[in-house]
Amino acid sequence: MHTRITLALVVCLVLAGCTAPLTDGSPLDDGLGQAEDEDRIGWENGYAHDDSLDIDQSDGLNESEREAFVARTMARVEKVRGLEFEEPVPVEVITREEYRQQSGGERNAEYEAWNNQVWESLLLVGEDRNVSDVMDSVYGGSVLGYYSPSEDRIVIVSDSETPVIDRTTLAHELVHALQDQHFGLEGTPSTQDGQLARNGIVEGDARYTETLYERRCGTEWECVPRPSSGGGGGGDSGAPGVFLTIYTPYADGPQFVHTLHQEGGWEAVNAAYEDKPQSTEQVIHPEKYPDERPENVSVEDRSAAEWSRFDTRPTADTVGEASLYAMFWQNGYIEQESLRDSPDEYSPYNYSHPATEGWAGDAVVPYEGDDGEYGYVFQSEWDTEKDAREFADAYRATLTDRLDAERVDDSVYRVPDDSSFGDAFRVTQDGTTVTIVNAPTTEQLDDVHSED
Repeated sequence: MHTRITLALVVCLVLAGCTAPLTDGSPLDDGLGQAEDEDRIGWENGYAHDDSLDIDQSDGLNESEREAFVARTMARVEKVRGLEFEEPVPVEVITREEYRQQSGGERNAEYEAWNNQVWESLLLVGEDRNVSDVMDSVYGGSVLGYYSPSEDRIVIVSDSETPVIDRTTLAHELVHALQDQHFGLEGTPSTQDGQLARNGIVEGDARYTETLYERRCGTEWECVPRPSSGGGGGGDSGAPGVFLTIYTPYADGPQFVHTLHQEGGWEAVNAAYEDKPQSTEQVIHPEKYPDERPENVSVEDRSAAEWSRFDTRPTADTVGEASLYAMFWQNGYIEQESLRDSPDEYSPYNYSHPATEGWAGDAVVPYEGDDGEYGYVFQSEWDTEKDAREFADAYRATLTDRLDAERVDDSVYRVPDDSSFGDAFRVTQDGTTVTIVNAPTTEQLDDVHSED
């Protein structure tokens, strides 16, 4: 899986043919005939959304049970989401170990070095670790299922010795299949913030629909009991801020979709696939969608001859408001417990903080030196000078209070070499622009990005 959150696979992270229908009676027949019934919302492969199923997962699911479970869940997803499946969706169950083996792939050393600098600029993953390894740990322990647009199939990851399916995971991934059939899920933005923003509608829609689905269980619908075991959590990555960043679409996306739904029904949600959110700022603050678009930040190359940008496309990344919040949260500048202080019904976490609100755009440009050393320029734009000052002050405080940096002069800081972030930093503000330059030593800061 691409380590910069690219959705070659649409994944569900949780933090947490049938020959004889297994129902308590024959399928509903309202005189329209089965062929016509199967074309309507709430009816799939011979099962209606309100049919009962006699399924016991204590010894796993056999083929007929799985097909019945999937067909009825498809019918129920249709009923909740108001869209009809255009074709069947294959569902496979694999073990977590099989998932870990399948998710590994070839790595690009240059891209990994570039990406390490992006996450280092966020003070989330230091020089002693490879971001790809951190991502593997996060995803390996957290993914409960995924839908592959390129293969048009769902894979459920089971922690049980026998194949079992969690109904909410199945419903979630079926929403992804429904999205793909109606709107298309291929392709992905080129930046970290763009990917997270795009997932705000994709994952937000799936989580919102999953929640509405689950609310009908035990009241309007009889539902297959959920397995007692399951994945979840952030994996043992040792970088909780990375997991918090990745989790943004799942946490704030549902409230974003709820806001659209409240304002214009499912038609408004459907329309958002044509005009996807452009930043995590829009997902965190739905009132800023769709009008407040991010600024395109361009960093002038002021490096010395021995320093150069990576030969990657793009050469710069945009990390966005959600990643900045995760940076300050992991490093303790934002109180840990405030994360759960969310005022929104459908968002378990609160990604808003004065140090990161007012974000207007950013660009992180990694550099490599001829001697194999690395640095970066991290430039951000803010709505007001006050917003820029709050961010710059918070970054400086994180360097000094959390990373034990020594203040060398008004704008230059040196984190001790025994730290995984042991480098020199220059943090300056010019109006609404904050520029952070990183280099191995204070003398090399101008080599990476001169002040003139």
